[in-house]
Amino acid sequence: MSTPTSSHAYGIGIMAIIVGAAAGIGYYQMYYLPELNAKPKVSAEILNPVGTTHIQMIPGAANPDQKDNFIPKLVPVQLGVDNKVVWTNTDDTAHTVTPDTPYDDPYSGEFGSPGVIKPGTTYEFLFTADQKISYHCTPHPWMKGSLEITKQRF
Repeated sequence: MSTPTSSHAYGIGIMAIIVGAAAGIGYYQMYYLPELNAKPKVSAEILNPVGTTHIQMIPGAANPDQKDNFIPKLVPVQLGVDNKVVWTNTDDTAHTVTPDTPYDDPYSGEFGSPGVIKPGTTYEFLFTADQKISYHCTPHPWMKGSLEITKQRF
């Protein structure tokens, strides 16, 4: 007569694997991901500037013969003063604000309008780091503008 073999050893091994996987997933979600996705600390002055920079897409901007489209074209911006920038489409055609070179702000994320800016609507972005950015309208590439974001001068 033979003695039956026990499958308890396999069950204990499977339980150890499940507990280990759960501990690994818990560490990943509770410690690793939050550190990786944490936004940098930015001063309250930069997050709540005293002013706003306004840029308009003026009527007729979709016409390639018109020299003016983004008004103003070259915009100086100071962090903590007017680093919240608002583009307003006053034209009767939809436009975009698309960076010539992709730019990710350390706090606000990816710069560029998420699709078209319809007539009468706006796109706004809060810049938190000094940077020079050139941008254009994707459907109308002759529409160009640029921003020079600098630190506040005392």
